[in-house]
Amino acid sequence: MARSRTKRPGLRTVIWLVVLFVALVSVLGGGVLASQASWAPKLALDLEGGTQMILAPKVTGGGAVTQDQLNQAVEIIRQRVDGSGVSEAEISTQSSRNVVVSLPGTPSAQTRQLIQASADMNFRPVLTAGDPAAVAKDKLLPDAQLPNPTAAPTNASDTNWITADLYKQYEALDCTQPQAETTQRSDPAKPLVTCQPAASGGQAVKYLLGPVEIPGADISGSTYGLVQGQQGSVTNQWAVNIQFNADGTKKFKDVTQRLNGFYVAAGSTSGADPRAQFAIVLDDKVLSAPQALAVITDGHPQITGSFTQSSAQTLSDQLRFGALPISFDIQSEEQISATLGTEQLQMGLLAGAIGLLLVVVYSLFQYRALGFVTIFSLVVAGLLTYLAISILGWTQNYRLSLAGVAGLIVAIGQTADSFIVYFERIRDELREGRGLVSAVENGWKRAKRTVLASKAVNLLASVVLYFVAVGNVRGFAFTLGLTAIADLIVVFMFTHPTLQLLARTKFFGEGHRFSGLDPVQLGAVPLYRGAGRLREASEAARSTLKPKNAAAAAEAGRRMTIAERRAAAAENGGKSDLAAAGKSGQRTERSQEEN
Repeated sequence: MARSRTKRPGLRTVIWLVVLFVALVSVLGGGVLASQASWAPKLALDLEGGTQMILAPKVTGGGAVTQDQLNQAVEIIRQRVDGSGVSEAEISTQSSRNVVVSLPGTPSAQTRQLIQASADMNFRPVLTAGDPAAVAKDKLLPDAQLPNPTAAPTNASDTNWITADLYKQYEALDCTQPQAETTQRSDPAKPLVTCQPAASGGQAVKYLLGPVEIPGADISGSTYGLVQGQQGSVTNQWAVNIQFNADGTKKFKDVTQRLNGFYVAAGSTSGADPRAQFAIVLDDKVLSAPQALAVITDGHPQITGSFTQSSAQTLSDQLRFGALPISFDIQSEEQISATLGTEQLQMGLLAGAIGLLLVVVYSLFQYRALGFVTIFSLVVAGLLTYLAISILGWTQNYRLSLAGVAGLIVAIGQTADSFIVYFERIRDELREGRGLVSAVENGWKRAKRTVLASKAVNLLASVVLYFVAVGNVRGFAFTLGLTAIADLIVVFMFTHPTLQLLARTKFFGEGHRFSGLDPVQLGAVPLYRGAGRLREASEAARSTLKPKNAAAAAEAGRRMTIAERRAAAAENGGKSDLAAAGKSGQRTERSQEEN
């Protein structure tokens, strides 16, 4: 026996939306009970205020700091602060001498240490490399197959460095997840399990590295440029050139001699033996891990690969400045207020309230009772976005900035657009003579494609803006994209199911004049006339419209078939324009009332 359809379509979807809200509230509530989260979103520096520190650079052994070195130090500090989970931080140079760091709230002791610590760069040989994700439990090596060193390691590339515990740590590491920054650095005399973060368009890699063989202090400089061919011709391939000092030259010759042996033994097959690679490590994260294709005796190795000009310049700067033993002293520290941001926030919220009020007034004026669906949909979208921002603030330390608030305000109009598109599609179906239940379903099929296309464009614009912009503009792009996702959830899980339920009520289903879906006010002529009769061509011209509904009459005339237009023209003395068709219906209505 066929399964009967539910008598209240849409109710199940609304229930799932309620379940989603309960889940989000439960997650956030659990964090609040554990004293790890707050019901209110975290605010950024411009809205909450925070701490401003002026850092004075200090070079080990004395000497002055150049502007290039200071700029690179700023980039290193920014990477550390972002990696520690602090968002919306502002880092810049001051008078070419100092670094100014502004952080929302009060920075922790660990964040202070990260800011002040000098960079740690070194070169380590690769022992093994693999997939960045953690190994599933059912695929872990059994204890009997785990590495078991048989002798003391003879060099940094010796696999006897890999113990069973170290290999378990390697299996458990998940490089697809963000790695937290720490102030504790690895022991240079011991192996290291670490990641190479995913580059633009690339993939993260997991490494097990041997002890440090060359410290970054042995780098005397680095440059980048296009590779020259054997005949001196310039190719289109970018490369990074390193220069070692005397000690580094000797060490690098010994290292490449050993690593190149692995490369040759593997038959010069790229990637056949990871031990042919050496890793360039900054703050215990791999920047690059090139292969030793030859023995480098002059201390001038060249790194080639799939570099762009930008990525080659970035690696060159990291090599040139990342190894410099620059640390920072906190010269001054003060609390900064959010007075200006608070005033701007109040003005922004006022503008948002005015915009929301105008949307409400327009919805009620244009759609009457149907406008309340728009209002409740906006409320649901607002609550969903609020919970998402609060949870992201707890789990990802996301902070809402003034630019982010602007993104939320702009999203009000974009969210209302989705509902208007849907409502107009339903009205179009009613004008065609369909009943409300059928109009809701057919209108949804037509509106769904438009809404999806619109939100896809919004999301694409938000993603592009987020990745190409800097500073607070990224906060605007993030909230704009977040509200686009919330809008889709609300339209699919609240607005459409609610209209499915309302279509079966007497008030909306029978087209009450204040419902916003009155077929008469919309200029509709039912296709089925009752008693087995269908709408005749002449009936479209003689629809019972009141004189005050001239616009609806014109709309009905615009939707006539060719036969109906000819009939309307005959009723109107030969005129066939659409407005005349509507006026013909009005004159017919008045003559009927007089008789």
